[in-house]
Amino acid sequence: MTDVSLAPNQVELTDRAARRIARILSKEPEGTALRISVSGGGCSGFQYEYDLVNEAPTGDDLVLERDTARVFIDSMSLEFMGGAQIDFVDDLIGQSFQIKNPNAVASCGCGTSFSV
Repeated sequence: MTDVSLAPNQVELTDRAARRIARILSKEPEGTALRISVSGGGCSGFQYEYDLVNEAPTGDDLVLERDTARVFIDSMSLEFMGGAQIDFVDDLIGQSFQIKNPNAVASCGCGTSFSV
């Protein structure tokens, strides 16, 4: 993964992540999107949540579209994720979405929780 430098209100979706999301969404009803949000919890204070939703984005959602992949991020989560890169990794340990977040000052070993 390369270093990214995005505006604070932007989030990048890599090609690998877009392909994986599109593959997941292809098995769901038309109009389904992946909603990524930040909630309190995890071993570092905050954690990412991934939900498949079949709803229109709200007025304050950031909508990322790449080919047939659609991702929604609410404005509150965007405050924690601004400038981040969403990637999909397939390695010896397993497969997972990973978020390279410039706002995170620490994260847990599994990469699903972080602190700011």
